[in-house]
Amino acid sequence: MMCAAHTGGRTLVIDHAKAPGEKIRISGGGRCNFTNLYAEPANYLSQNPHFCKSAMARYTQWDFIDLIGRHGIAWHEKTLGQLFCDGSARQIVSMLIEELQKAGADLWLNTSLSGLRHADGQFHLELDREGQRVSLACANLVLASGGKSIPKMGATGLAYDIARQFGLRLTETRPALVPFTFSDERFKPMAGVSLPARLSNDRASFDEALLFTHRGLSGPAVLQMSSYWREGEEIRVNLVPDISLFELLRDQRQTSGAKALTTELARHLPSRLVDHLAPELGITGNLADQSDTALRQITDRLSDWSLTPSGTEGYRTAEVTLGGIDTDGLSSKTMEAASFPGLFAIGEAVDVTGWLGGYNFQWAWASGHAAGQAIAQRV
Repeated sequence: MMCAAHTGGRTLVIDHAKAPGEKIRISGGGRCNFTNLYAEPANYLSQNPHFCKSAMARYTQWDFIDLIGRHGIAWHEKTLGQLFCDGSARQIVSMLIEELQKAGADLWLNTSLSGLRHADGQFHLELDREGQRVSLACANLVLASGGKSIPKMGATGLAYDIARQFGLRLTETRPALVPFTFSDERFKPMAGVSLPARLSNDRASFDEALLFTHRGLSGPAVLQMSSYWREGEEIRVNLVPDISLFELLRDQRQTSGAKALTTELARHLPSRLVDHLAPELGITGNLADQSDTALRQITDRLSDWSLTPSGTEGYRTAEVTLGGIDTDGLSSKTMEAASFPGLFAIGEAVDVTGWLGGYNFQWAWASGHAAGQAIAQRV
């Protein structure tokens, strides 16, 4: 829809869903985290980290904020520069529909692709539109169907299939921004417990909320880390990133030494978490019974807890797909395939994956704008 709003000519958006922008509608708890104040290329993963720079420089978060302002959509900032609608995510969908219609574009819903070929300088499509067979041809074809994430909403690998058909390479695709799972359900008793934490490995570190679930770990810090994790790797968890727990407990020992160590730890950590970790960390006895060495050992474990997930929840709940159409085969300025003029790829279908917090929407707006402008220059 963003691309169609900028093509400046006859454009048709084809969507097999019953309603447009369904991922927009469900995002941000129904209020759409539509961009991030701090969006920049460093917040994106790609085999070519420079690829996204051109499009993002020419359509920034401030451009999108200006657009929603012109449509009277009120918004607010949450944490870490994340921007949300005051009202409903449906306002963003309505805005995009209005923009594409104003540009003279059409939107066909309940329409699926049943055949595609290229001949005589045009793409020839066979469509199934609400049970009717429709044939059409176009000079430019834009792959904007996203990745494999959340298949229950209709996500498929269609963009990847078409890319392969026309000789474009793909990078490895994986679920990203997704919860971790553990085969032994070790955290099931703590399901629902959350706290601020720092998750890290050799490639990244994130300070955000951690949530224990029946199957493993979730929350913003976990979703962020999942994009930088591979099977078999460990992650390091700091459960007390913002305090000097050793010094606090040592001070408490002077005034509350007769109290149980678990009780005193629960002043700084959720009590259910303390009770769960007590056997593993050897947390027993009163605070006064603990030497400096014993306290140091316990607090060091709490600030450097090593865990190895067995996997993730997969595409079923992943917010995005990591990897996709190889950027080496695309123009960073226009999103057009270098080896197949007239074929474009934008958004999540491309090997550009943003952090959690509005970054992936900003890439959608920027790459859609880039492709739309390139097509407009040909009309």
